[in-house]
Amino acid sequence: MDADVAGPATIMCLATEVGVLLREKGLTLAVAESCTGGAIGDAITNIPGSSAYFLGGIIAYANRVKERLLGVPRETLEAHGAVSPEVAVAMAEGARRALSANLALAATGIAGPGGATTKPVGLVYVALAAPGGARWQEAMGEGGRLANKRAAVTAALQLLHAYLLGAEG
Repeated sequence: MDADVAGPATIMCLATEVGVLLREKGLTLAVAESCTGGAIGDAITNIPGSSAYFLGGIIAYANRVKERLLGVPRETLEAHGAVSPEVAVAMAEGARRALSANLALAATGIAGPGGATTKPVGLVYVALAAPGGARWQEAMGEGGRLANKRAAVTAALQLLHAYLLGAEG
């Protein structure tokens, strides 16, 4: 995803749209963030009135925080790595449970410029935990660290937006 696509205006527009839908549906939202470092929660709370639906978030940068606060099983981290769909889903489910939210978003990835071993810089997995189960998607940022983080925020908000519109993700 290129930096222009994941720019601040796109993020603000998506955050506004999901806010309207969350309010209309009477749903609450929580977040669990790793590579985004709180940027998803920041985008959501940049919208006036977000306190009507946003409960809070957990920034779980370290694996031990993913385990302790979000309940991500150590076995899942060891078997799949922190940057994996399995961990993204476990993070989202853990945030939903910990904050008693209807829905929870999670993001885990490699923002760069370093940190990549077997997985490329810019790779991110976002997940959404909902009452009917969880869904996830892979996204790939193609810029520097900040552009990759914006791409991750955009992907997370797009996943939530699609869910709220009733689309299969």
